[in-house]
Amino acid sequence: MKRFCASLLAALVLTGCSSNAHADSSIDLKQQRTTAENTNTQDEAEGSAVEVSSRQEAERETIIMNGINIMEDCPSSVYEKRDSVAYGTIVHRTYHSNTTGLDRGVNILLPANYDDSKKYPALYLLHGIFGDEYSFSNDENVKLVEIMGNLAADGLAEEMIVVLPNMYATADPKQQPAFNAESVAPYDNFINDLVNDLIPYMAENYSLLSDRESRAIAGFSMGGRETLFIGLSRPDLFAYVGAIAPAPGLTPGEDWAMTHPGQMKESELTFSGKEFEPDVLMICCGTKDGTVGKFPESYHNIFKANQVAHTWYEVPDADHDAQAIKSGLNNFARAIFKN
Repeated sequence: MKRFCASLLAALVLTGCSSNAHADSSIDLKQQRTTAENTNTQDEAEGSAVEVSSRQEAERETIIMNGINIMEDCPSSVYEKRDSVAYGTIVHRTYHSNTTGLDRGVNILLPANYDDSKKYPALYLLHGIFGDEYSFSNDENVKLVEIMGNLAADGLAEEMIVVLPNMYATADPKQQPAFNAESVAPYDNFINDLVNDLIPYMAENYSLLSDRESRAIAGFSMGGRETLFIGLSRPDLFAYVGAIAPAPGLTPGEDWAMTHPGQMKESELTFSGKEFEPDVLMICCGTKDGTVGKFPESYHNIFKANQVAHTWYEVPDADHDAQAIKSGLNNFARAIFKN
């Protein structure tokens, strides 16, 4: 599996790095920017202000991950609708969940000109707390259809099927999410519904590639937390893992809403062997996120301490909002299914 390594020379270059290179086991945009600013101060003193300013701006906006540029903000050219682009179609389906004993809904974004004779990779995209399978498709600010369509049309992302499940996997149809351990538990149960029910349903009904290199998972907020939990628990199924503003609770902690017992110990945030390391592990969050606060960065710090190769970056001025989601989707979609 590929590992990512940040090299702060004249520019950042992706290299393979050994597990002994602790400081190089993650790509950290904040650290990169600080280093660049320090270098720029020295260069400006030498009279290279214009050149330095240009380089600083370029380094501020992008880093390298899996052969593509990470952009802090999603450009309007990526999410605005174009007359020249054919966009995918969202269909709603119902599948039976043996995990919950209930029929459950799922939305599926099929790429433009979906063809049963062609095999596609799949991205499972998980919503936040209080959401459902309509959260991404009904939020016009997220621009999911436009982002995926434009990236595919420009050759910047592979054609893929995007699966939008209802992540609240409860056996009681009357149960509702809330900020307490009992009400949050069905989110943690989604891994069982996903593995035992939804993935088999998708394989049976859609033309999908079946190997882990053709399967990705990403999510926002609670969906980001569950994405990390699922990626760590079943690395045999997902080669690409992306968490956008992941919620607290992956590890023990306390926030403004509740005390979180934690799904895993900090020491467990690692992968058992190189064959199970993700090709892409990305975490991002808005700099003004007042909902999940510093928990996403804490996950980055834990992965760094555990020498897990990953990418961490922040979205300038974004809150817990569509700006952060669009940034994460843009970068993650560009990075996956490239092997």
